[in-house]
Amino acid sequence: MTSNKKVVPEAKEALNKFKMEVANEVGVNLKQGYNGDLTSKEAGSIGGQMVKKMVEAYENSIK
Repeated sequence: MTSNKKVVPEAKEALNKFKMEVANEVGVNLKQGYNGDLTSKEAGSIGGQMVKKMVEAYENSIK
């Protein structure tokens, strides 16, 4: 059984805001609430860009 339990529950709002900003950057029309009509490519582009930005932020923080 998998669990999507958040390590820091207080971060949920910030992550949602980040996701919306990234969706806007990559040109995906992300809505509040249900987004099951997105293609895998669209959803993947959002997630991929989020990871890229998080890795860049981490790399910049350790320099």
